[in-house]
Amino acid sequence: MAAAVTPRIVLTNDDGIDAPGLAALISAVGQMGETVVVAPMSEWSGCGHKVTTHAPIRCERRGDAYAVDGTPGDCIRVALHEIVRDAGWVLSGINAGGNLGADIVHSGTIAAAREAALHGRSSIAVSHYIRRGATIDWPRAARFAGAVIADLVREPPGPGCLWNVNLPHTDDDAMPPVVRCEPDPSPLPLAFRRDGDAFTYSGNYHQRARVPGSDVSVCFGGAISVSRIRAF
Repeated sequence: MAAAVTPRIVLTNDDGIDAPGLAALISAVGQMGETVVVAPMSEWSGCGHKVTTHAPIRCERRGDAYAVDGTPGDCIRVALHEIVRDAGWVLSGINAGGNLGADIVHSGTIAAAREAALHGRSSIAVSHYIRRGATIDWPRAARFAGAVIADLVREPPGPGCLWNVNLPHTDDDAMPPVVRCEPDPSPLPLAFRRDGDAFTYSGNYHQRARVPGSDVSVCFGGAISVSRIRAF
């Protein structure tokens, strides 16, 4: 199994280096090969593919990991060019919240995997949908993610592509079915609260459109969605 993912694997996220989802990802892939964490110092959720080009990017060594004072895209650029030049795979996640359909456009989790794909590396983004009012069982998430990742590393997504994985929110310890599907093209629901000249987004993520058979429908329905998406 390890031979399928050597040389080294870069692990990153957009929730920050101290996020429980990153710890879960480390646990999920611990036996698959040598891993190197290169992750943001702070949270960058929803930052899209923002990168830093006109300011220094500070990188702090933390044991065997690297904390980057920059975006998920910055992390992968620094990782592949300076820290882990022989990286064969980049894994991003596990994001606390779904990255389904239109989320792909603004997701920092996806941006890290996309940046890797642009540089010719195979990559997987992993996210966990959160049912309203519920909390994530991270050990369970690690187990589910590990099973899916172990299969996907045997099947690289191909040039200019990446795998996007979304775990459903389930209370069942049984492994959910894994469904290959396309991203849902529907826009996110728009709603805003107005306070004078300020508008605060208040759309209901959980009531978003669900095209049958799409990643939103699959994941909201209790299965693990797996989509192959192009980097651009």
